[in-house]
Amino acid sequence: MTYFQRLVVNTLTFISLAVLFPNMIHVEGIPTAIIASFVLSLLNMLVKPVLTILSLPFTLLTFGLFSFVVNAIILKLTSFFVGVEQFGFSSFGAAILVAVIMTLVNTIVSEHTMSKYQ
Repeated sequence: MTYFQRLVVNTLTFISLAVLFPNMIHVEGIPTAIIASFVLSLLNMLVKPVLTILSLPFTLLTFGLFSFVVNAIILKLTSFFVGVEQFGFSSFGAAILVAVIMTLVNTIVSEHTMSKYQ
């Protein structure tokens, strides 16, 4: 999946989750979702590798489940940089749930695009 496709999928996922779970995730509008998707991609490139290395013992101890916590931390950082009033989560548990759902969506979309080209 290309970078632009991933931005579009993340933007649509943010908007969809805000509609499905209005008490858990708040997205001000489509421009905010686009900005949040872009900020998320930057944090995934710059901050996530450091957090992944630092949390490696916990990730191994929990058989990889701690990676969802790392993803939730990245989502909370995204909320901080975009602005909590425009893009935010009701709790850290909501961020973990959104991280799990976004991982599933990205995996399904990536698998679909990979199988399309094989």
